[in-house]
Amino acid sequence: MQATKKIEVTDIWSEKLRSYTELLKVRLSILVAFSSGFGFVLATLGSIDWLQLAILLVGGFLLSGASSTVNQIIEREYDKLMSRTKNRPLPTGRISVSEAIGVALVTGGVGMLLLAQFTNPLTTGLAFLSFVLYSFVYTPLKRVGPIAVLVGAIPGALPPLLGWTAVTGTITHEALIIFAIQFIWQFPHFWAIAWVADEDYQKAGFKLLPSKGGKTVQSAVQIMTYTLFLIPLGLLPLKFGITGVDSAIVATVCGVLFLGQTFRLMMDGSRKVALQIMFGSFIYLPVVQIAYLLDKI
Repeated sequence: MQATKKIEVTDIWSEKLRSYTELLKVRLSILVAFSSGFGFVLATLGSIDWLQLAILLVGGFLLSGASSTVNQIIEREYDKLMSRTKNRPLPTGRISVSEAIGVALVTGGVGMLLLAQFTNPLTTGLAFLSFVLYSFVYTPLKRVGPIAVLVGAIPGALPPLLGWTAVTGTITHEALIIFAIQFIWQFPHFWAIAWVADEDYQKAGFKLLPSKGGKTVQSAVQIMTYTLFLIPLGLLPLKFGITGVDSAIVATVCGVLFLGQTFRLMMDGSRKVALQIMFGSFIYLPVVQIAYLLDKI
């Protein structure tokens, strides 16, 4: 009898942990933390302050999780309408709205306190701006039109900038370069997801694809155009002496391969190709960032 109860308790806690993992979008939050760590290490001259880096990673992770939680609180009724989101913790009732609010307050509050204590006012302010833009501006704009992607690209591109300012305390041209690369990357990334999930998004009234017609040649052309910009942007770290030639080659090859996928979308327009672009975007960013770190000057 006691063994059965222990199994039941274990199952309850396991389910609760899974629900929190989904609510905080742990994999996405890890990517956000990685991007901030990328900016931190790239900006560091000499030995790395491992404690400050660890605090930055934890703070970035918690703030990203808080943003994702607020996003799901606001969109909980719309999530019920879409196949890809109807099984999330809030639509299914596995986590209550009040509990989710508590999670957002704790994770967001602790994340902000860590950054305020261990970084600097500029980094803390930019982190708060990122949280507000994603949670309370980008989220409601998703039902207005594709301007949401422009707004969402700002907090999406801020993590490497936060890492840079945590070290330097200033926004330099080098910081703006790594911000710009991740900013432009957001567009093909977001639009590929919107293409794949278009039918679901229509059920919830989300309007994210760049043309009014949705999955059209015009949308595919815009996806290709923004991807094209990544190629010259990827060379700027070499131009300004941040990184060397090897990483420039990696960034160029990745950019050309990424661009090739978008050309296929213009010719094909299928969900399968859009899915390939989505996965390609997930590969492009960490590969290029790691290349920059290994080749920094």
